[in-house]
Amino acid sequence: METFDVVVIGAGPGGYPAAIRAAQLGAKVAIVEREQLGGTCLNFGCIPTKSLIAGAELYHLVRSADPLGIRVQEATADYAAMIAHKNRVVAQLRGGVAQLLAANGVKILTGHAAFVDRGTLTISPIVTDNAARATELVSPGELRIAARKIIIATGSTSAVPSFIPKHPRIVESKGFLELTALPKTLTVLGGGYIGCELACMAAMLGVKVTIVELLEDILLLLDPDVRREVRSHMEKTLGIRVLTGKAMEKIAANDQVVSSLVGDEKIEAELLLVSVGRKPVTDGLKLENAGVKTNEKGFIPVDDLGRTNVANLFAIGDVNGRAQLAHNATSQGIIAAETACGRRPRPFESLVPGVIFTHPEVALVGLTETDAQKQGRAITTGKFRFAGLGRAVAAGQTAGFVKWIADARTDQLLGAAAVGPHATELIAEATLAIRSELTAKELGDTIHAHPTFSESWMEAAHALHGTCIHAPPKRKK
Repeated sequence: METFDVVVIGAGPGGYPAAIRAAQLGAKVAIVEREQLGGTCLNFGCIPTKSLIAGAELYHLVRSADPLGIRVQEATADYAAMIAHKNRVVAQLRGGVAQLLAANGVKILTGHAAFVDRGTLTISPIVTDNAARATELVSPGELRIAARKIIIATGSTSAVPSFIPKHPRIVESKGFLELTALPKTLTVLGGGYIGCELACMAAMLGVKVTIVELLEDILLLLDPDVRREVRSHMEKTLGIRVLTGKAMEKIAANDQVVSSLVGDEKIEAELLLVSVGRKPVTDGLKLENAGVKTNEKGFIPVDDLGRTNVANLFAIGDVNGRAQLAHNATSQGIIAAETACGRRPRPFESLVPGVIFTHPEVALVGLTETDAQKQGRAITTGKFRFAGLGRAVAAGQTAGFVKWIADARTDQLLGAAAVGPHATELIAEATLAIRSELTAKELGDTIHAHPTFSESWMEAAHALHGTCIHAPPKRKK
């Protein structure tokens, strides 16, 4: 039985960086994956979704480029070709992960991992007809391995409620991304970020989309002003119908449509996309053999170093139930690997930016206004709309704004939000500023290149103090 210093279960955006970091620190490392290197993010989530969204956005821009003097007589979207591009991107990046693991001396094991005890795993072979797997992963057959430290990085999967019938016309996000043709009409159950991203992508390609959300609004993690901005654009510009505050009931599917009742209204579409949350992947791990505890929702609780209740076992990424974001999993994986290898412990990062690839894009980091109100915290805010920004006007992309949230007493930046062009890129500056404990004045005094979208942060910082140059002063009460 081969013994490793560190074994990582799961080769997603948390697992494979953890394995590489442990190997960089001199550990003998193995990684176990039962599906594809790169995990959900690379194969069935972040990367394929953004590949398709990139194509949809380009198509949408071309069709609405008349104000810029660009006139295309006929623009068509070949969704099958978009899917082929998506598959090439995924394959290229997956191959890159395999090369990185091999270059760092990480042993790749394909199979189902299960605990025998806290330091021993069995790896059972996978029965598959996917020939590509044989060339990219090492298949171990059935074996038993030992490890001094084990990092669980098995991620999460789509949660499909039991009241949803099983039918080819009813899919979750993974199934949706495997389609080679889009329906003419689509109903999305769930107004979270995954459902809204895919709804926007489909709508930009001409699909008639309806979102049904049980709660009072979509994207409830956002402040109300940010939600209003993105929802208004989704409804007015993309033509998406958004139904909130009502349950979807009496769902039925046949060979032509999926029908349901939302309030008193009958809704029909060629396809139903179910996007109502995610659940941890722990099936088959036999955590009880290692004494690992899970909570009532099945997630594995950990401390701020990623340690479970069992001293030599760690859990990172979606499976531990904290912020379910790929970049958070990567950060956690690196930290857990360093701790497992005896480095001076450093806690998980508490400042985690969130990005949503709707149209327009949305991003946030740190404290929201809603959080501040709940905490009874005194804050000040500064907002600047892209409509007042030279670069945005020149590019014809003026929807949305950026917003700072600062401590009313110290002026320290505590949170930020952006909705509009390049929001998912712009949030990086805000994250660094908040992590560095800058004040709004310090940020506002920092020269930003002109003309750029990033100037909006400088303007918003000035707006917080009532000294914004490129926006009219607030009316005195």
